Amino acid sequence: MILGAIEAGGTKFVCGLGNEHGEIIERESFSTTTPDETMGQVVRFFENKKVEAIGIGSFGPVDLNKKSPTYGYVTTTPKPHWNQYPILQELQKHIHVPIGFDTDVNAAALGEAQWGAAKGLDSCVYVTIGTGIGAGAIVEGKLLHGLLHPEMGHIPVKRHPEDKYAGNCPYHQDCLEGVAAGPAIEKRWSQKGHNLQQNDQVWEFEAYYLAQAVTHLIYILSPKKIILGGGVMKQKQLFPLIHDQVTQMLNGYVQMDELVSGIDRYIVSPGLGDNAGLSGALLLAKHELLQL
Repeated sequence: MILGAIEAGGTKFVCGLGNEHGEIIERESFSTTTPDETMGQVVRFFENKKVEAIGIGSFGPVDLNKKSPTYGYVTTTPKPHWNQYPILQELQKHIHVPIGFDTDVNAAALGEAQWGAAKGLDSCVYVTIGTGIGAGAIVEGKLLHGLLHPEMGHIPVKRHPEDKYAGNCPYHQDCLEGVAAGPAIEKRWSQKGHNLQQNDQVWEFEAYYLAQAVTHLIYILSPKKIILGGGVMKQKQLFPLIHDQVTQMLNGYVQMDELVSGIDRYIVSPGLGDNAGLSGALLLAKHELLQL
């Protein structure tokens, strides 16, 4: 079974071919620019590729309600040119196979639950910390949907007492994404994060905000694994800082071995590495095909 996968990110799109076992056999990435240019590249990638179905994991917010007139749209994104863009319908104009559609982070959570760090578990949360912050969740073996879909990147967080940066979110200013996503790091310190590895205060602030988010997730969803991915989390010094901060914030309230003695195995990096979203999109394609 040859399936197509699209990880539609706010910074780059990744298109791939793979199979129902999650094996990626071909992939190509390109920058996210205007919808016309970017979707043109997507269509060209799949030209003459005999796929049985395609899965799209898209940056959002997106409309996932199949009864809605805007199902398949990217909706209130601050990404220039993409607000209220019908990404699913545009692909359907050119490629006539079943197409599954969800958020990019839900797709990544799906991939990690099937083949990655949460394999064998019926719940997990995948958080990406990069250009933006988003999270997808598996609860009792199913992707979590609701009125919209989880928008955990925009939860409010307490300010670090020494942080004077106002925040970068155009909607909420100093929500989690506004103070902890990659652009917030760059604007606060006037340098990109990868140039700030030796500045301990950068990562102290970052861990403080991300640990709050993780603590909220533990209290609200009680997932069996929390996976932190995205470009910012390639700074491996963050993980021990987050582990310590979460332990302090929980303050012994949740007495589970995973948190008391195994937190470094509970809050982890993606088992699938940079393929989490693409592998999950293969599963979205497979699920859409099986629903026919």
